[in-house]
Amino acid sequence: MKPIVLAICGASGSVYGVRLLEVLIAAGREVHLTISRAATEVFRAELGIKIDLENFEIRDLLAARNPNFGPRGRDEAFGEEVDKAIEAGRLVYHSGNDYSAGIASGSFRTAGMAICPCSMGTLGSLAGGLSSNLIHRAAGVHLKERRKLILVPRETPLSGIQLGNMKTLSDAGAVILPAMPGFYHQPACIDDLIDFVVARVCDQLDVDASLMKRWGE
Repeated sequence: MKPIVLAICGASGSVYGVRLLEVLIAAGREVHLTISRAATEVFRAELGIKIDLENFEIRDLLAARNPNFGPRGRDEAFGEEVDKAIEAGRLVYHSGNDYSAGIASGSFRTAGMAICPCSMGTLGSLAGGLSSNLIHRAAGVHLKERRKLILVPRETPLSGIQLGNMKTLSDAGAVILPAMPGFYHQPACIDDLIDFVVARVCDQLDVDASLMKRWGE
């Protein structure tokens, strides 16, 4: 299976990105991860963790949702799965300024890219064809190569400029998938709402993930 690119930006809703990373790892997919500097501020505010992008460890990010993640925690099995994925090169982190990363080129074939969550700044940059970091470059590559690009904006209300940017990107081939959880699956907790959105992203990436009760089931 081809790898998946995951970018996490500085919009509110960082937990969506972290949960999506968990699900992709559990599904055995190869993931290439990149994170914006603004996202680290959101991690601090929403998840209570400090992420150093210059000395980044993927396990530190995953620990945000699993406090006992580690050798003696309740998520030991998942921790071992993460270690195996890193060792096998199936879980790779790329600095936001590393244009030598494979994901910066169309010759690096992927199954798609998700920006989850996607900030309005990133949305505007992509709509304008700008490329000031690896996230922009990788997303632009997916558009020009006609590969799946899923954008998960989390903002309200939306201005006419922002709506116009979404229309521009949709016309260019991107999937605009706002973080708008449904309620027909009768969510019992916040995690159920998070999983609703993540499940829809996985559907777009053709990743099997039984995260929610679907309509009609």
